[in-house]
Amino acid sequence: MRNTESDLSIIIIGAGFGGIGAAVTLQQSGFNRITILDKNDGVGGTWWENRYPGAETDTPSVIYSYSFRRSQFTRSHARQSELLGYLEEVAEENGLKQKIRLNTKVEKVEWHEGGVGYRVVTRDGRTFEADVVISAVGLLNDINYPNWPGLETFKGPVFHTARWESHHDLSDKTVGIVGSGSTAVQLVPELAQTSGRVMMFQREPGWIVPKNARELSDKERAALKGGIGWRRERFKALIGRQLRQFNAQTRRPGTPENLAAQSTATARIKKILAGRPDLIDAVTPQYPFGGKRQVLSDGFYETLLKPNVTLIPRAVVSVTEDGVVDATGTEHKVDILILATGFKPANFLSSYEVVGPDGRTIHEVWDGEPNAFLGIMVHGFPNFFMLYGPNTNGGAIVTHMQMQSQYIVSALKKMLRKGAQTVQVKPRYQVKFNEIIQKRLKGTAWEVSRNYFKSASGRIVTQWPDGVLTYALCTLLLRGLPWEFGRAPRSADRSVLAQRDPAQQSVPDDQQEVS
Repeated sequence: MRNTESDLSIIIIGAGFGGIGAAVTLQQSGFNRITILDKNDGVGGTWWENRYPGAETDTPSVIYSYSFRRSQFTRSHARQSELLGYLEEVAEENGLKQKIRLNTKVEKVEWHEGGVGYRVVTRDGRTFEADVVISAVGLLNDINYPNWPGLETFKGPVFHTARWESHHDLSDKTVGIVGSGSTAVQLVPELAQTSGRVMMFQREPGWIVPKNARELSDKERAALKGGIGWRRERFKALIGRQLRQFNAQTRRPGTPENLAAQSTATARIKKILAGRPDLIDAVTPQYPFGGKRQVLSDGFYETLLKPNVTLIPRAVVSVTEDGVVDATGTEHKVDILILATGFKPANFLSSYEVVGPDGRTIHEVWDGEPNAFLGIMVHGFPNFFMLYGPNTNGGAIVTHMQMQSQYIVSALKKMLRKGAQTVQVKPRYQVKFNEIIQKRLKGTAWEVSRNYFKSASGRIVTQWPDGVLTYALCTLLLRGLPWEFGRAPRSADRSVLAQRDPAQQSVPDDQQEVS
């Protein structure tokens, strides 16, 4: 039986902002038997994978960082290299490097039959065991590869932005970019400077607002180096987010906030693209403001006016050996095809299977409708937790994930104090919480627009309807009472598990790994 924090073995899946932050929070609370499994060659999660030109956060840098570790970013909105460097430093400073197992793709998380905890099976056949599993794989990790007819016949390079191929010389090439979301809007201005010609294929435009991204002055950077100045700026940024996002007012068609935002965005389009009615019509959305992920950019519209940039406001329907065909049947010749086609955020935990004590998978329980209590816990899966789970997108995600990590710590500590072996959410609390969430999402533009926020049935499964501080308050108040504690049947296998530190199980030694 586990008696103290140091007795509990924990596996974290994912070494991005969520996984590294959770590991630090757990260690600070006395949980030291931690192993982090990640499929990539290095830490960083989405910031390891997304290395395309122009990749940067849409969230101000001061809150796209941990509260326990000041950032030293040089820009108001940090770019990929700085974000990756920040995560590597945090991992190194907290002794996590020796606990991280890279190139370790998880395929299955299965309840330990007859015991307590989970067996975690990787693609290369290794098996790890732990009392607790925390999924920190993020929201944007399941790549949305199109299935256009003829794609496999294209003779030139073709790749997704999340698998960027930097070795291609684009200087005299015609580059086709498919997509018009946040990634494409960051990428097109960069490629317009380095490519011979850029052709952007847009199925549907997005509402774009200024990001106001810039280099920080020496004075600003000096102020942020001090603890007081840094905390003050974080507080101001979080309060600002809370006020703008509470009850999703700018996302509710017809509200003064929504109408004002849409009017401002429309006026900006007309001002920048004055004299080009074709472009004005092409980039002005026909759905309410906020219906999709809000796109932030300071120079995208201006880029469309460059002579080497062409916007094709039509979807791609097929691919030929040396081009793409749009919805009107017109073929466009391109040398390189870049897919900025995004991800499948609504397919939570799509990269591996999770099996509970009753033998059912979490996807069988969800039946196409992912939901969880606070996005963290799912009844029927004791000792299994998620970061960035269903209905937690929005707010300030790093802060969300920190609050989720602290919530998990609180649940585990209470489990130990009670002498229990398992903790999970009570079913009625999970049901009621999600009923409230769906009611608060009613009437938003997310309901009536085509976006990646919804399941196949149309239920909004990714979005949080309120501000970051509201979510933080929920994680503080909804502790204790919603939890269900229990004990599992004893097993002979359990005595083996109790003696093992998961950090040692990844060593290729037959005496340490489970066969």
